[in-house]
Amino acid sequence: MLREITIGQYYPVDSAVHRLDPRTKLFGTLVFIISLFVADNIWAYALATLWLAFVIRLTKVPFSFMVRGLKAVLFLLLISVSFNLFLTEGRVLVQIWIFRITWEGLRTAVFMAVRLIYLVLGSTIMTLTTTPNELTDGLEKSLGFLEKLHVPVHEISMMMSIALRFIPILVEETDKIMKAQMARGADFDSGNLIQKAKAMVPLLVPLFISAFRRATDLAMAMEARCYRGGDGRTKMKPLHYAGRDRAAYGLELLYLAGMIGIRCLL
Repeated sequence: MLREITIGQYYPVDSAVHRLDPRTKLFGTLVFIISLFVADNIWAYALATLWLAFVIRLTKVPFSFMVRGLKAVLFLLLISVSFNLFLTEGRVLVQIWIFRITWEGLRTAVFMAVRLIYLVLGSTIMTLTTTPNELTDGLEKSLGFLEKLHVPVHEISMMMSIALRFIPILVEETDKIMKAQMARGADFDSGNLIQKAKAMVPLLVPLFISAFRRATDLAMAMEARCYRGGDGRTKMKPLHYAGRDRAAYGLELLYLAGMIGIRCLL
């Protein structure tokens, strides 16, 4: 399960999406998330499916690798679908004892499941095609207007980038600790859900110690390189928009306009 987490990982391959400016990808991810909350009918979700399939095709990232991240949110997905399926009032389709499935509940549950899956896939595409350094620069440039309000944009972007970078590192560290404890007789697979949760408790102490040690090493490395925040710092690779970025912006806005048009007309 731990190795199925794909958020925070970067998949190195030469594709049209990888070559885009990180600001373009951040804007595209935001547009896609907004469009999922705008969608309220099957035609809107059909357009979202076509758009997502088109972008995944352009990334050249194997689809099997991309959907691995869905296993990490499977439990949350089941809870969300169950609550919407059985607790929504409306026209009853099936009733078994005290459980009722209504047409409105079925419709809401399906749309909620698709929305959650697409949110995970959309966010995963951004992290798989953007390095942490590019993501930091893109966030800093995109939120640069907040500096006029004395918001520490560079520091916030740096913290978000480090957090994303630490996700796969901590996942790998947790996997190593689990294997070490299993070699000493620990059992993480048998028992019910509560027993499995209790078995994970001994992992927390060594995991936190390892995380704090890595954080300390990172802080010392940044201090050794005279890091003092974003004031006056220059970029080794400044961000510049190219023709492909302008074309991507146009397609993203066209997609969002199509989603709004479908919602208003259908």
